[in-house]
Amino acid sequence: MSSKSENKGMISDAYKSQQERQKGYRERALKLFPWICGHCGREFTGKRLRELTVHHKDHNHDNNPADGSNWELLCLYCHDNEHSRDQVADAYAEDGPSDSSSTGEGLDNPFSGLADLLKGKS
Repeated sequence: MSSKSENKGMISDAYKSQQERQKGYRERALKLFPWICGHCGREFTGKRLRELTVHHKDHNHDNNPADGSNWELLCLYCHDNEHSRDQVADAYAEDGPSDSSSTGEGLDNPFSGLADLLKGKS
């Protein structure tokens, strides 16, 4: 039973540490940049300011230069979209090219078989 409580304590400590780190760079980013989403251009003030997030351009949350060069402010929606696009791109990169695209045949090449068609018409 003590291992469960130790695990809960470690998880809790890690979460608190993450929250403190985020609070630090978020506060700095909000001082450096206008409160506007870098993608959609929406402005944020008052209570809605919490909807503006700090996006790490290189996806490394430990890379927090003082000049903010690795950050951009994005609204919740654009931030989610940014990470979704990266996940899709990563998924395609892991699959690698299919056999048909590497040979130039099949659906990936709209001109496959064109030479044979042209030869038949002449």
